[in-house]
Amino acid sequence: MCASGNTSGASRRTAGSEVLVIGGGIIGLVTAWRAAQRGLTVTVADPAPGGGAAQVAAGMLAAVTELHYGEQMLLGLNLASAARYPAFVEELEEASGRETGFRACGTLAVALDSDDRAHLRELHALQERSGLESVWLSGRECRRLEPMLAPSVRGGLRVDGDHQVDPRRLAAALLAACERAGVAFRRTTAERLTVDGGRATGALLGDGTEFGADQVVLAAGSLSGRLAGLPPELVPPVRPVKGQVLRLTVPPAYAPFLSRTVRAVVRGGHLYLVPRENGELVVGATSEEMGWDTTVTAGGVYELLRDAHELVPGITELPLTETRAGLRPASPDNAPLLGPTALPGLLLATGHHRNGVLLTPVTGDAMADALTTGELPEAARPFAPGRFTTAAPVLQEQPV
Repeated sequence: MCASGNTSGASRRTAGSEVLVIGGGIIGLVTAWRAAQRGLTVTVADPAPGGGAAQVAAGMLAAVTELHYGEQMLLGLNLASAARYPAFVEELEEASGRETGFRACGTLAVALDSDDRAHLRELHALQERSGLESVWLSGRECRRLEPMLAPSVRGGLRVDGDHQVDPRRLAAALLAACERAGVAFRRTTAERLTVDGGRATGALLGDGTEFGADQVVLAAGSLSGRLAGLPPELVPPVRPVKGQVLRLTVPPAYAPFLSRTVRAVVRGGHLYLVPRENGELVVGATSEEMGWDTTVTAGGVYELLRDAHELVPGITELPLTETRAGLRPASPDNAPLLGPTALPGLLLATGHHRNGVLLTPVTGDAMADALTTGELPEAARPFAPGRFTTAAPVLQEQPV
């Protein structure tokens, strides 16, 4: 482990830990928790751990209904993580003493016009070719499952294996589990990666501390590419994609409003409604290439409510309780960057885009393997950071 000592200059050096995780969102927290369970000493640097995109995300565990053309490679990782969720949630809730809001409720994807119906039919065929389970329903069968749906629904897909979790409660549970597992927190930003002798050795923190570590995990979401000190060829190609989300409350007199997650494509835009057991209804989400802007706009709110009303007319009777905008960390192929980089001591866990919540269990396991053995498990190897760089990743030397 890096030695402690005093240094001259603006920064002051502290004794470090075996692992420094930069970023305390759900990906950083699950990495820290799993690493601590493997016996590593872990510190997380984040001014507000448990925040980030999880505070805005809807929490759909939609390995099947999130399948997109050209993303079949990601499907296997999504399915593997979805399969782990029940056991992962059980373990996490026991370790943290907190509930996560996990619901095995299934998902219904519906079409509102003939074009959307044709698109959904093509998606169903792709799902079947990929060996996935989904059932085609007529519009009448869709409305029998969800009576609040509009009469204009033309058909849909029932996917019993796509569930949901509450990302805010998930983040709180991971934070508590980390604390119970002995993970330390530095509630400040990481300003610069420190490199010495050709390997990552920690980070200069916003409080002026030079924090040492044997291994550094960059898990800062959409901010991952902004960390100073990264070799230019290893800067992760992660960009922010803005998403505006609404939260409404279903009064007891209206319950049950929806029994499962409902998805649709309305006017070419993807729409979802996620009902929570506590009466909250999450409606989202826009997808905007707006850089670092997180402004909630009248246009974004209007479009979500307009499209949601077309899908479920009764939604306009519900109280609107929150509007939020967040940033998804998107990579060029919409898949995460996981594991060791070409700089010894530096690993990435970022770029999860719209699948961060879904991929939480498999990411934690993969990063714990990488931190303790120097290698990713086979399922995660296609998502190594080296696929975007000419520099090959190196085998991480483990501390004796």
